[in-house]
Amino acid sequence: MPKVTTRQLNKAISQNDGIMAGTDRGGPKTKGGESGTAAQRHFGPLFNKDLGQHILKNPLVVTGIVDKAGIKPTDIVLEVGPGTGNLTVRMLERGKKVVACEADPRLAAELTKRVQGTPYQRKLEIIHGDVMKKDLPYFDVCVSNTPYQISSPLVFKLLNHRPFFRCAVLMFQREFALTLIARPGDNLYGRLSANVQLFSKVEHVMKVGKNNFRPPPKVESSVVRIEPYNPPPPVDFKEWDGMLRIIFSRKNKTLAANFKITSVLQMLEQNYKTFLATQGMTMDEDVDIKAKVIAVLESVDMASDRAAKLDIDDLLKLLYAFNQANIHFC
Repeated sequence: MPKVTTRQLNKAISQNDGIMAGTDRGGPKTKGGESGTAAQRHFGPLFNKDLGQHILKNPLVVTGIVDKAGIKPTDIVLEVGPGTGNLTVRMLERGKKVVACEADPRLAAELTKRVQGTPYQRKLEIIHGDVMKKDLPYFDVCVSNTPYQISSPLVFKLLNHRPFFRCAVLMFQREFALTLIARPGDNLYGRLSANVQLFSKVEHVMKVGKNNFRPPPKVESSVVRIEPYNPPPPVDFKEWDGMLRIIFSRKNKTLAANFKITSVLQMLEQNYKTFLATQGMTMDEDVDIKAKVIAVLESVDMASDRAAKLDIDDLLKLLYAFNQANIHFC
C-alpha cells in the first residue's frame, strides 16, 4: 500500500476518534496564545491523573488491541475505564454488546454523547462507579486500558469471576505486565507471577509507548492477554497464597531460612493445633513445629531451594506436602 494511502487512512481514523480522544497532539493554542490546560477546556474534558486517566489516542494501537481480543459478533464485552470511547467504538463494531464501567461521570457523559443517535447506542451499556465495588455482569471478553492503581485488584477480580470468560486483553504499566508473564529465574518473578499463572495462561501482546496516550503517563505500558483455565486447578487459594507470602517474602533466600523465622513458626504452630482440634485428631502437646517443617522440606528435597527458581508444579508439590503433614497456611 502506498505511504500516502496509509497516512490518509490513519488521518481518517483519527478524525473519526474525535476531539474527545485528545488527538490534537500537544494542545492547540487559542487566540490569546494559551495552551495546555486552558486550551484543553475548549477541546475536551480535563483528564484526572488521580484516576489513572490516560486516553489511548493511537488508532493503530486501538485496532491491535481489539484484534487480539478476538471479539465475535455474539460476544458481550466488558470494558474497564472506557474514557472517551476510542476502544469502545471499535468493539461496538465487532461485538453484540459492550458493557463499559467508568468511574468519572464526565467521561461517561462524553461516551454517551459519542454514540447517541448512532446504531451503536443500543449496544452500549454504561456502569457508573468504581469497578472494584461493582458486581460484574456476564461477559465473554474483557478489554481495558486499565487505571494503573487498580491493576492487581482488577486481575484477581477477573480471575475470580464466574461464569468464566474467554479472555481478557489488558493494558498495564510495563513493569507490572512483565511481572505477570515472568518465569522462574527472571528478576521480576514473584508471588504475583505465580498466583496469576496458577489460574491462567498469560502472554505479552505488545509494548505501547507513553506518547500513544493523552496526557502521556510517566511510564511505558504493555498489553497482556489472559486466558483463565477452565476448570481451574483444585487448589484452595488462601492456602496457596498463604504459603507464597512466606516463601516470596525473601525469594532469594532458601526455603528453610524463610520457614525458620520465629513469627512464621508461631503462625504455623497455631494453624497446626487448630487444624488437629477441628478434625478431632490427637494433638502432641510437645510438637516441634520447626522440626516438622524442615522434615516436609527435606521430604520433597526443597530445603535448599529458593522461591525465585520454583515453577508452578514445584509450588503445588510443596503445598501438597505441607498439607499432608497437617500444616496449613490459613
